[in-house]
Amino acid sequence: MSLVIRAFEQGDAARVRELFVVVNRLLAPAGMQAEFERYIERALREEIDRIADYYREGGFWVALQSGRLVGTFGLEPAGADAMELRRMYVDPSARRNGIGSQMLRYAEGEARRKNCDRLVLSTAALQSEAIALYEKAGYRKVREEASAPGSHKTVGDVRRLHFEKRLR
Repeated sequence: MSLVIRAFEQGDAARVRELFVVVNRLLAPAGMQAEFERYIERALREEIDRIADYYREGGFWVALQSGRLVGTFGLEPAGADAMELRRMYVDPSARRNGIGSQMLRYAEGEARRKNCDRLVLSTAALQSEAIALYEKAGYRKVREEASAPGSHKTVGDVRRLHFEKRLR
């Protein structure tokens, strides 16, 4: 099945929201469900429910397979020469089909078109499949840290790994 990646449209909002919630609930380790629910609620309010405004400077895209939304990702500025990859999610029922790799290549192309030399990203240490994808695609880990609690970008007490890739 071919994958179509296109810019987010307001009609995608409900499905993007649903995918964000499903993926983050699946990521919640035992004993951290309540903390993840608070994180999900805050991220929905501050970012996911206002994608067009939040990603105005970078962009947000959806991946469709047979007309069904199966993935998302966004870019936001991260300094003079870089963009940050954000919210790259693949529907759990559509994983292991190369969707993440295709979205990552597309994001790199978009960052190049925006004259960026680097694409940076961070992911939770518990996302081993995502980490493997980034490393296979040539990203190098630049640092590891404890998450700052109380952010729409991270859940507290989950280690964050930061990666970057030179695009030029």
